[in-house]
Amino acid sequence: MNNNIDHTDPAKDMNTERGNGGETHQRAGDDTKVLTTQQGVAISDNQNSLKAGKRGPTLIEDFVLREKINHFDHERIPERIVHARGSAAHGYFELTESLEEYTTAKILTETGKQTPVFTRFSTVAGNKGSKDTPRDVRGFAVKFYTEEGNWDLVSNNMPIFFIQDALKFPDLIHAVKPEPDRGFPQAASAHDTFWDFVSLSPETMHNVIWLMSDRALPRSFSMMEGFGIHTFRLLDKNGKSTFVRFHWKPVLGVQSLIWDEAVKISGADPDYNRRDMYEAIENGMFFEWELGVQLFTEEEANEFPFDHLDATKLIPEETVPVKIIGKMVLNRNPDNFFAETEQVAFCPSHVVPGIDYSNDPLLQGRLFSYLDTQLSRLGSPNFAQIPINAPKCPFANNQQDGHMQMQVPKTRTLYEPQSLDQTRPRESNKRGFESFHEQLDDGVKGRIRAESFADHYSQPRMFYRSQTPAEQAHIATAYAFELGKVDTGYVRTRVLSHLIHIDEDLANRVASALGMELPEPADAAAPVQDLGTSKALQTIGISPKSLKGRLVGILVAEGSKHSEIKKFEDAAKAEGASVKIVSPNKEVILDDGTRIQADERLAGGPSVLFDAVVSIIMPDQAKKLAMDSSALDWFNDAYNHCKAIAYCGATEEHILSKLPIEKDAFVTPLDDVDGFIENAKTRLWEREPKVRDLA
Repeated sequence: MNNNIDHTDPAKDMNTERGNGGETHQRAGDDTKVLTTQQGVAISDNQNSLKAGKRGPTLIEDFVLREKINHFDHERIPERIVHARGSAAHGYFELTESLEEYTTAKILTETGKQTPVFTRFSTVAGNKGSKDTPRDVRGFAVKFYTEEGNWDLVSNNMPIFFIQDALKFPDLIHAVKPEPDRGFPQAASAHDTFWDFVSLSPETMHNVIWLMSDRALPRSFSMMEGFGIHTFRLLDKNGKSTFVRFHWKPVLGVQSLIWDEAVKISGADPDYNRRDMYEAIENGMFFEWELGVQLFTEEEANEFPFDHLDATKLIPEETVPVKIIGKMVLNRNPDNFFAETEQVAFCPSHVVPGIDYSNDPLLQGRLFSYLDTQLSRLGSPNFAQIPINAPKCPFANNQQDGHMQMQVPKTRTLYEPQSLDQTRPRESNKRGFESFHEQLDDGVKGRIRAESFADHYSQPRMFYRSQTPAEQAHIATAYAFELGKVDTGYVRTRVLSHLIHIDEDLANRVASALGMELPEPADAAAPVQDLGTSKALQTIGISPKSLKGRLVGILVAEGSKHSEIKKFEDAAKAEGASVKIVSPNKEVILDDGTRIQADERLAGGPSVLFDAVVSIIMPDQAKKLAMDSSALDWFNDAYNHCKAIAYCGATEEHILSKLPIEKDAFVTPLDDVDGFIENAKTRLWEREPKVRDLA
């Protein structure tokens, strides 16, 4: 609650003057930096271009104008083709359990050391001007600035991918991007070309069902898991290989939005997740994850009922437990969004000695693709010299020239072997990177996919059957929504033919919602297995009851009781939540005369932005709000999204009584503060079938 409102305008004390045309000039004083050109020349007037007379033509000799406009014209660089919409933060990684038995990588063997990291989260399909809350996969890329060089762990918030071979990546992205003849839909998979492609590519079924689940709608970056997707190798000092898959486990647990909530949030605050992370870090509520690994041998991998080199398959935690080995904390926002978040370049090919690749064909293609993309986006092979990309350990090589070369080599020898400069860098067979010495079989080289990659339905079946009933309903409803946007009838039929293999109940629910008959099942390239379920694949089922990282909205108006507001504010903050005050006006005078500044006006602060809501208003204000559609939506949406609501007597009499809101266990009066706080830690999912039509 902000009651320190300062209306003093600092501009009056900044040597402000008016020019001939009424324009504002702020002059530098003795203790103020002087504005200069890029060449360091002081600028006398930053408001007017150089003209031949007061109303005459602008002169081309005005180098200040030319430099300023020229730089502005070139401010934008090509955005990423995928993962364009991103947000990032600085932090550190600390290893808590050594993997010295498996690897020589110091980042995974030296405990207690804090290694700087830069982590970027992103959506996949939309452009960088799109929204934070579409139904989409989220990127989760971490750059470790280790003492042995940079290691980029380029992850997603889903443990599998849509395709098995990198050759298909352009097809996948072309299908999900806006259709080329019309340029829409933006940041959405609910259209014909995406579903046409996936329904003809059964290998996509596993990632598609994750996309239809609540995992595609994270409540916060701090409440989603990260997965390295591919199998990597760890190499010990003798060159022995152990397979590994990497996992990021959020300390706050996995939590998601409801689809209706995500849609409304995208209108109220397209920067919802970005703002959440920025404000949390600014307020000292740092984002934290544990790093876990799944370790297994070649012999163990051969016993899996799937091929671990297939990027469309996960390894259940019940089969190979996740071993927690460290913790990442994000504790500092970027100083400049473009210089850091936009220019950071992640490449799976950035590894350090002791970490190596597997033969996953999708991974092998990514090792080429990412580097090629950086050359295109950042305009030069010297992108590694941009500060956010530069290693923090010593580095030296014989590369030279190229656009934007920042280094000035002071030598005559940029080659080796050489004998003219004894100080130049040389290779090291002790510290240098070595690939795993794999024994190759006698297989014939060719364009062929392994038969062990042919099972496309068993893991999607495992995923669906592992979900809680509420999550299964969300998945079925998501399929119905997406396919409801598909106008080509046979594409919808084709998708249903795949869903039958995943789960017949799921197929029936989706078909019923679409008013369609079930078709014959699609041809399956391999028998469908009934794998054991895995609770780790749930969202609602494993979400902790906690207010940490959550946001409580308190609705107030003129004359609201200061003591009541403070009581709920203190109780929520004591449980680790943030609190925002919402009001019809930006400034409000409370019952004791205190003037406070609301964080959000009611019209711009809908309840979809909050995890739980409280209403503390007086009768005269409640009567006014009962006529305000934004106020009615505020309560209706909170109820429809299964959230906890605390209400005062005036709210009950003038607003709730007029709305289809049942006084269930999560709708409580103000005197039950403890009950509200306990309810606010989760949602009342039993309410959902009463308030919306689920497939």
